[in-house]
Amino acid sequence: MDFSAKQLSEASVCIAPDGLKVELQRGGMACFELAPERVSVAVAHKTVEEIWLFLAGEGEMWRKQGEREETIAVKRGLCLTIPVGVSFQVRCLSGEPLVAVGVTMPHWPGDEEAYEVEGKWKPL
Repeated sequence: MDFSAKQLSEASVCIAPDGLKVELQRGGMACFELAPERVSVAVAHKTVEEIWLFLAGEGEMWRKQGEREETIAVKRGLCLTIPVGVSFQVRCLSGEPLVAVGVTMPHWPGDEEAYEVEGKWKPL
């Protein structure tokens, strides 16, 4: 594969890896932005795991796997993991967008990877 580079300013608002995205054969990275006071759709992944680093904004992320469930406050500098099969949902609680970079391993296989699940909050 070729080397690739993209500027963050090229990113579009997204709640899935549709915006700024770069990939290699074994993994990829995407930038996510959730508008102020918005709530994402709750999803889980079939085959990929992710590591997210929050860059701006404040909010919460809900994660659930089996009987284990938690809601964690997220803000700039927080890094967290989303293992395969974990249900998760994000909401922005600040007046500025909630922005995160996510590393996906292996690379994102396509639109059928994420599937909707019942979340903690109603998507907005």
